[in-house]
Amino acid sequence: MIEFTRAAYDDIVSRAYEGGETEVCGVLAGERGTDGDRSIVTETHAAGNAAETPEIRYLIDPAEQLELIETIEDAGLDVVGFYHSHPTGPTHPSETDAARATWPDRSYVICALDGYPFVGSWRWRDDEESFEQETVSVRSER
Repeated sequence: MIEFTRAAYDDIVSRAYEGGETEVCGVLAGERGTDGDRSIVTETHAAGNAAETPEIRYLIDPAEQLELIETIEDAGLDVVGFYHSHPTGPTHPSETDAARATWPDRSYVICALDGYPFVGSWRWRDDEESFEQETVSVRSER
């Protein structure tokens, strides 16, 4: 399960819309549960999309990714996972997304915009070499 603060969830959807026909991407920060099955996202860290074809792929430049990870860890937070958008769908990871997943037990969040915005999450299971869909929830903040 992955849980978002309202602000983090809204930021992902907003950035996806701002990206238009180009996939947007970034790193998710927060707390990882000790069991590896539950995460809480409190911050999003936007990254530039360095892919050659950003309309259908995303790629975070390794130097930028390292910088974002250091910023997250320096703030005392965990890298919970990564996010990107699919401007025209699908709502699940593509074969390329699966082939590029390298962080076991981290979430890979996709915001699909083909109709009503859908934010789905899949946790990479390295031992199974596959994605496992996980429940997405948003905290109600008062």
